[in-house]
Amino acid sequence: MGRLSIVNKPGIVESSWHYEDPTCAEKIRDAYCNLLLTLNPGLARQVVIMCIGTDRSTGDSLGPLVGTRLLQYGMTETSVLGSLEYPVHAVNLEQTLARVSESWDQPFIVAVDACLGRTDRIGYVSVKPGVLRPGTALKKELPPVGELHISGVVNVAGFLEHIVLQNTRLGTVFKMADTIARGIWLAHLSLTE
Repeated sequence: MGRLSIVNKPGIVESSWHYEDPTCAEKIRDAYCNLLLTLNPGLARQVVIMCIGTDRSTGDSLGPLVGTRLLQYGMTETSVLGSLEYPVHAVNLEQTLARVSESWDQPFIVAVDACLGRTDRIGYVSVKPGVLRPGTALKKELPPVGELHISGVVNVAGFLEHIVLQNTRLGTVFKMADTIARGIWLAHLSLTE
């Protein structure tokens, strides 16, 4: 079920797995640690996890669900932004990015968000280097976020994306969010040992 492909920067591997893979959380942990240590050597910069989305749309709730779960695991609100209670979404994204820039000197932002894709990719979680472009599925012009991102394909792209996001199965999004949050949590546990 897993797929690995080398990307442009030496030593950086892009990874993608289906959330139902029993080892998906561990694979997310490994890919996340690899990329985080490659892109942020020695963890010299403060890591801020920005979970993007809204609880007003089932498909777009992946980010806030991940953020909420990370807070339940015990990660602090200073390192996790975006939850069901305090979502980071299209309306407040620029303000949140400005607040992060004011709060930390050159923070290393990890972005987490839902995305749409091909039918055969629904349920896949990707851990990739580079920026996340939130709002792309809905053709929104939002600022790029992060230097590392994790995205989950929650439904199919290509037609009436807004309605597709509204009609995405919550159970799928919830289980995917739980797997992503567990992978991130395991990564942070292993990095702080």
